[in-house]
Amino acid sequence: MRTARRYLAREIYRSSAVVLVALVGLFTFFALIEELDSVSAQFTLLNLFYMQVLALPTRLYDLLPIGLLIGAILALAGLAQRNELVILRVSGVSGLKLLAMLWVATAPLVAGAFLLSEYITPAAELKTSEVTLNLLGRAGGGRLNSGYWFKETDGSGNTRMINIASLNTGGKVSDITLYEFRPGQELSGFSQARRGTFGNGLLTLEDITQTTIDAGSVSALADARSPTAPITRVEQVASRELPTSLTAERLLARVLTPERMSMSNLLDYIDYLHANHLQADRQIVAFWRKAAYPFTLFVMITIAAPISFMQTRRGGVGGKVFAGILLGVGFFMLNQLALNLGMLSQWAPWVTALMPNLGALGLAFLALLLMENRHQMQHFNRTRWPWSRSAP
Repeated sequence: MRTARRYLAREIYRSSAVVLVALVGLFTFFALIEELDSVSAQFTLLNLFYMQVLALPTRLYDLLPIGLLIGAILALAGLAQRNELVILRVSGVSGLKLLAMLWVATAPLVAGAFLLSEYITPAAELKTSEVTLNLLGRAGGGRLNSGYWFKETDGSGNTRMINIASLNTGGKVSDITLYEFRPGQELSGFSQARRGTFGNGLLTLEDITQTTIDAGSVSALADARSPTAPITRVEQVASRELPTSLTAERLLARVLTPERMSMSNLLDYIDYLHANHLQADRQIVAFWRKAAYPFTLFVMITIAAPISFMQTRRGGVGGKVFAGILLGVGFFMLNQLALNLGMLSQWAPWVTALMPNLGALGLAFLALLLMENRHQMQHFNRTRWPWSRSAP
């Protein structure tokens, strides 16, 4: 059995590698064509190639489940066409045992997918964001037209809203607007700074125009009489340090989509959102989806099994590959639909993340059981309903 398992694994790895190289190359080519318009004197063609190389781990992360599905169907359909699966079956290997062998063969891919999901892809995404900030002066993610917004709340009820127009590498920012509120959402100060740096638990602002609002400004404005003293004070400050829970990693986490972050960074960012009374539903769902990502590979190999075990006379390899592509695309669409429905309907995060995987796994397992016991079912039908026999 060990020899058969190694042979199956080798065939699946080889076919999946060929499919993944083709898919990643195709998507990279399309991305190059799409981004050619952004080439300029500052953003050269060499920079574009460098950006596409950095995007390769992310594309591999996205395409790995579908690549494994198509590659497994190709490998197993080829074995079935050469009657090698028949030899395994007549030697006493049942369909469920064969599926268990496929799961064991997929285990190294699951370990590799975990490393890709937790270390390689997040590092590549962070590097891509830094390069984009340096070369183009912008980044995607959660940026609004007014810039990036952050909220912080301390234990005494004071609130701080930070608006950052531009993020730079190393925790450096520029064009910062700071709104400070007392308990009860009463504005206590307004500051604008040209530059700033996040590090060591401090936000260091430089070249600041600071407006301080008196604590009795609300009552003074409510009174019909003119105040005897100014209720605001504007001054120029060279630098100012503020304690903050924001770090360079959390700033970049704001730029990245939650699905591209590692689970440890997601947990850290979720803690920050909860501590500041911000909504974290999207991040929690992304955490569960990241946790379920390696399990998706077992689902893909289970879907490939019943398609590949069908006899060749019922359809050639091309038909099976086409069916695998349809199933892979359908699974991807179902996964996205479940994400959107779960967010709109406020389902539990684990339901939103695991429901497509569990549903696809259950259907594939049922199809495999039906194929495994189809002869017994046909015999049962003939004995129970004799009139259902076909006439000679």
